[in-house]
Amino acid sequence: QVQLVESGGGLEQPGRSLRLSCVASGSIFSIMGWYRQAPGKQRELVATVTRGGSTNYADSVKGRFTISRDNAKNTVYLQMNSLKPEDTAVYYCWADIIYWGQGTLVTVSS
Repeated sequence: QVQLVESGGGLEQPGRSLRLSCVASGSIFSIMGWYRQAPGKQRELVATVTRGGSTNYADSVKGRFTISRDNAKNTVYLQMNSLKPEDTAVYYCWADIIYWGQGTLVTVSS
C-alpha cells in the first residue's frame, strides 16, 4: 500500500524559511514533487524531482524554493526560503502522477 506522509508545515513570518518533508512507502517512485492549494484557488504545481535528480519549478518559487530527494530514504524535501504571504497554502506531496499525501498547512504571516 502506497503512503505519502508530509511533515514540516506551520506558521512562519515573511522572509523566513521552512522545510517540508515527505516520506514515501509502498513503492519506488520515478518522479515526486509538491503541489499546493491556497484558499479559494486551484491546486498548482510547486516543484518536481525525478529519481535521477532532474528538477522543475513553478515560476513563482524559482530562486526561493529547492526540491531534493533522498532515494535511500524514499523521501522528498522542499526547502522554502524567503517566504511570502502568497505562499500560504496546503502543500501536498505527490508521486508518479496518481499518489497524493494528506497535505500540510503552511501559513506565512507576520
